[in-house]
Amino acid sequence: MNAKRHGLTVGIERVSDRFFLSLKARGTLTHADYETITPMIDSALAEVKNPKVSMLIDGTELEGWEVRAAWDDFKLGLKHGNEFQKIAIYGNKEWQQTVSKMASWFVSGEVAFFEDESAAIAWLNE
Repeated sequence: MNAKRHGLTVGIERVSDRFFLSLKARGTLTHADYETITPMIDSALAEVKNPKVSMLIDGTELEGWEVRAAWDDFKLGLKHGNEFQKIAIYGNKEWQQTVSKMASWFVSGEVAFFEDESAAIAWLNE
């Protein structure tokens, strides 16, 4: 059996109205991955009025999205885009830098791409 691993690992930390989300994406993301992750994010953010969110996305093992999963990702960004103050995308592929620039069109906060995880975390903590 040669099963390919894929999916999202999520960490959510909360201090008052501030949230820190960390996402690790692996393989090719599917609609089923978003069916699992979206309710978790919705639930965490729904409890706080005007949450302030910083997010670290680790895309070093991300290969891409299925078409429906890309649409799910877009909808999630539109739904919560005003809540994000900073999104750091840590990756190792040229197309990820392009995606980070496109993501900045759909969120009210800052989006930046990093090839170094420590630099990404430092930027989020500024």
